[in-house]
Amino acid sequence: MPISVLESAIFKDMFGTAAMRAVFDDRATVARYVEVEVALARVQGRLGIIPADAADRIAEAGVAAQVDLAALKAETEIVGYPILPLVHQLAALCGPAGQYVHWGATTQDIMDTATVLQIRAALELIDSDLARLDALLDQLAARYRDTPMAGRTHLQHALPVTFGYKAAVWLLMIRRHRERLAQLRPRVLIGQFGGAAGTLASLGDRGLEVQAALMRELGLAAAPITWHVARDGLAETVQFLALVAGSLGKIALDIMLMMTNELAEAFEPFVKGRGASSTMPQKRNPISCELMWSASRTVRQHAGLALDAMLHDFERATGPWHVEWSAIPEAFVLTAGSLHQACFMLGGLEVDTARMARNLELTNGLIVAEAVMMGLAPHIGRQVAHDVVYEACRQAHARQRPLADILRADPRVAARLDGAAIDRLCDPSRYLGQAPAMVDRMRSAG
Repeated sequence: MPISVLESAIFKDMFGTAAMRAVFDDRATVARYVEVEVALARVQGRLGIIPADAADRIAEAGVAAQVDLAALKAETEIVGYPILPLVHQLAALCGPAGQYVHWGATTQDIMDTATVLQIRAALELIDSDLARLDALLDQLAARYRDTPMAGRTHLQHALPVTFGYKAAVWLLMIRRHRERLAQLRPRVLIGQFGGAAGTLASLGDRGLEVQAALMRELGLAAAPITWHVARDGLAETVQFLALVAGSLGKIALDIMLMMTNELAEAFEPFVKGRGASSTMPQKRNPISCELMWSASRTVRQHAGLALDAMLHDFERATGPWHVEWSAIPEAFVLTAGSLHQACFMLGGLEVDTARMARNLELTNGLIVAEAVMMGLAPHIGRQVAHDVVYEACRQAHARQRPLADILRADPRVAARLDGAAIDRLCDPSRYLGQAPAMVDRMRSAG
């Protein structure tokens, strides 16, 4: 059995996606290392830092390089990091030009910049999935803009809302995440090139020139100073993923509760056998929601790890860096998996509007008690109206009678409101507040 569900041949496509795993797998990671080494040689060749023909040979070897992963693994276990073993292999492929591989760089320069390149590709996948989810939620909000359902607080009926309103609240979170993603890119997509202690001393007075050219070559921004031990950008990335996964977990929790037999208002898409039980033929378990719920908690733990990894000592750390090697790729894969499940689930969500309407009547009109109170308040004052309606609610509950009947029999109410007015106030579809208008505002803000 594999150590992680993310590597399991059975589970990996439930908890992650092939596209995101491909960004962070061993071959892709080594290819990014090689990409950075080759880019460094190219710019140094153009600037005359190393011989141009040596730069050309390194570039040729890098493009055609077939890195021996077994040898890389064996030497990495001795060295502790993969870059020196990789440089040995690249240098051997380049012949005499090999002496110019990795000129003026340090291991962390290559690994950090490779990680940023992976993050750039990974964020593109996240961005695409968020855009798809945005569209799905926008459609749900529009379709069910005026569909009344019970709004619930503390797991009890509160006031009527619409299902479109609920979907629009979910949409608000996703749109804010898309905004966050756009804002964090300039802070995160910054390459690393500082040399041994970050001062670029090995390149004399040309270090910053090489750094700027290298970042242009890779399409990354350059920091004004080396960030070997300033890990806030990477930590922010994982916090962002935790926020996304957390919002997806909230959506999952809502749908899981709505799928209960007692509510039965919305269901994951039907696929024969999906969510089935080995012993109970009637079961239709919320599989996508469960996976989203799980991801929200696991990515939250990685967010904590990323914060711990910010505590680097002096100019190069003695261990926190290694935490990122797990936290970053795993957080991305889990978030991608959760987004995939969300798009599947919401794209085929089955909504039972008739059941929503029946559930509105479960409390015999108590869900619109506030409406009655506010309708009565202009006649007898808000606090008195509150007390009158509170007493009526107690009677309706105890006697299992409609609230409207209790109100019509109360002379304090009947003296102020006729039967038609009471019926209007006790109609949940008439007490939706600004929910439909908020749906419109949310959709138009996209």
